Amino acid sequence: MYLARVDTHEKLFLGGEWVAPAADGTIEVVSPHTQETIATVAAATAADVDRAVGAARAAFDDGPWPRLAPAERVAAIRRLGEVYAGRRKEMVETIVAELGAPVRFAKTAQVGLPTHNIGVLAGIAEAYPWEESRPGAFGRDVLLRREPVGVVAAVVPWNMPQFLTVAKVVPALLAGCTVVVKPAPEAALDALLLAEIVEQAELPAGVVSILPGGREVGAHLVASPGVDKVSFTGSSGAGRLVARACAANLTKVSLELGGKSAAIALDDADPATVAAAVSMSAMGMAGQICNGLTRVLAPADRADEFAEALAAVVSGLRVGDPADPATDVGPLVARRQQERVRGYIETGRGEGARLVTGGTELPDGIDRGWYVRPTVFADVDNTMTIAREEIFGPVFVVIPHAGDDAAVALANDSDYGLAGSVFTADVDRGLAIAARVRSGTFGVNEGYGMDPAAPFGGVKGSGYGRELGREGIDAFVDVKSITVAAAG
Repeated sequence: MYLARVDTHEKLFLGGEWVAPAADGTIEVVSPHTQETIATVAAATAADVDRAVGAARAAFDDGPWPRLAPAERVAAIRRLGEVYAGRRKEMVETIVAELGAPVRFAKTAQVGLPTHNIGVLAGIAEAYPWEESRPGAFGRDVLLRREPVGVVAAVVPWNMPQFLTVAKVVPALLAGCTVVVKPAPEAALDALLLAEIVEQAELPAGVVSILPGGREVGAHLVASPGVDKVSFTGSSGAGRLVARACAANLTKVSLELGGKSAAIALDDADPATVAAAVSMSAMGMAGQICNGLTRVLAPADRADEFAEALAAVVSGLRVGDPADPATDVGPLVARRQQERVRGYIETGRGEGARLVTGGTELPDGIDRGWYVRPTVFADVDNTMTIAREEIFGPVFVVIPHAGDDAAVALANDSDYGLAGSVFTADVDRGLAIAARVRSGTFGVNEGYGMDPAAPFGGVKGSGYGRELGREGIDAFVDVKSITVAAAG
């Protein structure tokens, strides 16, 4: 198992320096596979947040970073990307150990995608319209300048920490902002490794701080009057609290929240194709993926066929040690998450759904770790708890539909609107379905792939604002309009 020894990290990366925290609290990082402590990390406090925001404020108000030409910031971010790429192996090992991500998934999605995305986002910044003019209505042109919004608070969850941190921090830096990152305590180790990468890339002092801590630290950060923009990823319930805190200070905020995304199988869809795409969308992190396709809407007369195909795929996945390259599904991140998912499985049984595969027992050959067997329910009604609430575990539900209109209605009958997909032999028919489903992102004949050139985000209970693409930079700029009259 990676990181078998117990590491100790006694300092925080604050204002570009490694400093002792204001108090002596610590975070114990526990392996989801062995249930043993693998590291002890200094825990940030509200006082540390205040120091970091102050450093970020000074770096923004008086430092060089916001005043660099965009091309200079792009060059610095490309340098950061080079350093990041050189430490990919360490990052993979860290994420496997602390989060239980299977090593193959860690290499590709957890670390490979962020490495790639840094370069893509830098390229987007090179073509970004930092300054442009447009014809005014009164005979003189209007000059538009896109300027950095200021100090950014980036609050990142544990499930895809590097992907989400890069999606927030890199566009903010390219825009000229300074950033305070609050990673989840479960993902403290990869956050500290990122801090080392930032230091190695020699970004100016105060531009980035990284403060692992609990919810109270995040709450203090988003409520800080020194913060100009909050970028938050987490649950819908937490997002509502963040929105209220930001409203008190009129702080700009983007919220990327939960999901209960539907995979719509039309009557000409292939069950095996749907099953493979649905499994791939969520199982890399044992179902702990916000845009995973966990609701499968299948034609009523073939619903059992789709359920059996999905069950065949997920029951054939190898569950076990995340450091083993043959592993497909690792453990859930914590005991509380395992108990939560098991509770949903029991609720599904109690409400009358038919268990096709999986359940609450540990997978065969596993006697420790926070594992849950990949689970598929059939005969699910869209009013059931397992059809409506985000389980955040390896649980799929198959819901019958009575045609295209009924499938769209079922897909939209959700508090969430993050992602979705449709599967059909007729692409035009699929595009027509995509136009009718209320979600921020959508795929036709695939699980939605997070292309860094395309904006990602949700509607309804899945939040508002967009990350990645040009829109990812838009989120961190203010637009200033300037008109000029001739002298005299």
